[in-house]
Amino acid sequence: MPNDFPSRSSDPQNAVVIGGGVVGLATALALQKRDISVTLIDSPSASPAASWGNAGHIAIEQVEPLASRATIRSMPRRLFWRGGALSLPWRDIGAWLPFSLRLVAATSPARFAAGRAALGQALGDAMGSWRRLLGRIGADDLLVEDGHYILWESAASAEAGRAHWAATDIGQARMRDATSAEMTRLAALTSASVAGAVHIAGSGQIADLDALGAALRTGFDAAGGSRIEARIDRLAIEDGRAVAIAADGTRHTADAMVIAGGAASGALMASIGQRVPIIAERGYHIQSADTGWPHDMPPVVFEDRSMIVTRFRSGLRAASFVEFGRGASPADPRKWARLRKHVAALGLSFGLPGTEWMGARPTLPDYLPAIGRSDRAFNLFYAFGHQHLGLTLAATTGDAIAALVAGDAPPFDLTPFDLKRFGV
Repeated sequence: MPNDFPSRSSDPQNAVVIGGGVVGLATALALQKRDISVTLIDSPSASPAASWGNAGHIAIEQVEPLASRATIRSMPRRLFWRGGALSLPWRDIGAWLPFSLRLVAATSPARFAAGRAALGQALGDAMGSWRRLLGRIGADDLLVEDGHYILWESAASAEAGRAHWAATDIGQARMRDATSAEMTRLAALTSASVAGAVHIAGSGQIADLDALGAALRTGFDAAGGSRIEARIDRLAIEDGRAVAIAADGTRHTADAMVIAGGAASGALMASIGQRVPIIAERGYHIQSADTGWPHDMPPVVFEDRSMIVTRFRSGLRAASFVEFGRGASPADPRKWARLRKHVAALGLSFGLPGTEWMGARPTLPDYLPAIGRSDRAFNLFYAFGHQHLGLTLAATTGDAIAALVAGDAPPFDLTPFDLKRFGV
């Protein structure tokens, strides 16, 4: 049973944030803004953090949860062995089968509608939160607000794609057909046919993810933060307080303990009896520094191939795949081979073979993050499970957790993101 404790700690002076990805760093910086002393513990991991290997897309248009009846209906044709981006490795069936059953249950019309409303609120000021955060650390230039393109290679897919997006709730983003000048520019990117394209305004991208990580860490250090590299093995509850215990036995305590460790957060929560149904949803990319891709071209989604191509300052990245499994499972080289095949077939300005990356998105069955306060300890908070929206929601999640720690109202309703929705 949960411990009895006060509804909030009194005037928190210090915090420990477990997790050095984009959500953990944004949360640490938001706590510092409230004059709370922060120690950030980043665990070396065998699975690279999705924070720095994603497409760099600030996806405010993704208001509708991916846990939907439409997603379930589309799954058979999206399977990897049929040429699609969805992979369900047999070796990991013990992980993805129970997760998939929970996902199907989360697609009921009522739960989908509630999830859409919740994400709509959370995404409402996602871009504004990033502007403010990057402004505070002097890295405004890393946020590019030019929207993105969705492109189709056949008339049939263009018609179906436009109809799909026209019927989709994209929140504060706006969709329009690409102009003739934009179509000409998009056609110059590829040797394949460009049958249609739309521009989504209101979304954006990070100019370079490595630079973002460096800027967030520098800003944290400059504000007096302490960074530790250590593996936290478990949590313990002592006198109503959460204590983090490292692999070497070192104990970490604070007025506020924030779990923001991505896919690894599930094991930490399980150590105090909160068994969270989180899975490692793995994505892959290849990147090349050798490219003639225009520097000012916004991200381009090649929707027929479920692939997004983003121009970073450091090069051109092609990313794809939804692979449900375990974070520790070996990478599947067929995914990188498929990406190279797409890049070659499209005739993109991409220096193959490119560098390879694979990382795990932390995903919960209803495709909503877990943001809130644990009922197991008065000083325990959590911010993980952001799936494809980790980068998008990082800054506003940090603001929400910092407000919660300080006893203030968060910028959006956190009730739908409480872990109690899973009965844990």
